[in-house]
Amino acid sequence: MNYHLFELINTAAGRNDQVDDAFEWMAVWLIYVLGAAAAVPVLGGLRHARAAVVRVAAVLGVAFVTGQVVAAFSTEVRPFQSHTVHQLIPHDPGPSLPSDHATAAFAVAFAVGAFLSWRWGVALSVLAVFIGFARIWTGVHYPADVLVGALIAAAAVGVVNVGGRAYDRWARRRPPSAATGH
Repeated sequence: MNYHLFELINTAAGRNDQVDDAFEWMAVWLIYVLGAAAAVPVLGGLRHARAAVVRVAAVLGVAFVTGQVVAAFSTEVRPFQSHTVHQLIPHDPGPSLPSDHATAAFAVAFAVGAFLSWRWGVALSVLAVFIGFARIWTGVHYPADVLVGALIAAAAVGVVNVGGRAYDRWARRRPPSAATGH
């Protein structure tokens, strides 16, 4: 099913240069646009919601480490390594699962949505979907690679949310420090 879905999407590639150019751009560069857009709520959060900004950063860390662990155990190679595909962007061979681009994009989008602004989170999630789809269109990832990246991102948000709430409960119960007077 994963290959069949990949084939449905990637077979459309290579037919129209303008469409291919758009997806090539999204596959490579849209993640930078997503990062720049995410800077708006993150920088705004530095003024009033520092704990939320720390949680966004923590989600990125948890998602990155989890993605690396999953990739280390994955035996799935990139589509162009085992099939004839329309590979529109250069990419080194290696593990395909999960997509690092999708993991990072969804981690930023979901974390911003969960901890800073749900509206920004929705907008960033739309960009993340485009990034993931473009990685399939250009022949460097399977649909499951993108889906697993999104699931890792969602799980990272859940882990950080639970950990953050536990920390908040602990911080409220802890006695004031003699050094800070708080």
